[in-house]
Amino acid sequence: MDILEIIGACIGLLYLVLEYKANVWLWPVGIVMSLFYVVIFFHGKFYADAAVYLYYIGANVYGLAAWLRSKDQSDMAAPVRIVHTPKRQILPLALVSVALWMIIFLVLRTFTDSPIPWGDAFTTSLSVVAMWMLAQKQLEQWLLWVVVNAVSLCLYVWKGLYPTSVLYVVYTVVAVLGYFKWKKEMETTDVWKDNAE
Repeated sequence: MDILEIIGACIGLLYLVLEYKANVWLWPVGIVMSLFYVVIFFHGKFYADAAVYLYYIGANVYGLAAWLRSKDQSDMAAPVRIVHTPKRQILPLALVSVALWMIIFLVLRTFTDSPIPWGDAFTTSLSVVAMWMLAQKQLEQWLLWVVVNAVSLCLYVWKGLYPTSVLYVVYTVVAVLGYFKWKKEMETTDVWKDNAE
């Protein structure tokens, strides 16, 4: 399992670089990474995380379609338009996160031998919402990833998933950096758009 985890972590790093750059290739790489982590997390008894990576496969397909649809050109490396999460979506997204957290926790506690159902359910519920926000190119998705990655890091260290833990150290740092990079890119795009009008 260690070699599979190392390969998954390497693919995860590539995914993170592409996400940081707002590069549309993050979606196909995300599909491959998700396949690896379904197996890794199921073996490690992180059942909700394994299930969320099944969700990520579909979310990556959706994200790829959404990003390609929003572009006028076929250059796969071209930057896409980044936006703030609309204020009207904040409460619904928070409610969905909490509802998912409770549902996933109950499923894990009732039907699995998960050693940490609260933590597994928490990171999974926020990941589902953050992934949807990423597909919408919302800047604030990075803030959710900071929380998800930091909590996941603690859980994976506790469980002894050390290559994945290293990956999540990097994920946490890059989520912070990614927020500021995307924010700067968004502001630059807005200034260019304002000057063009």
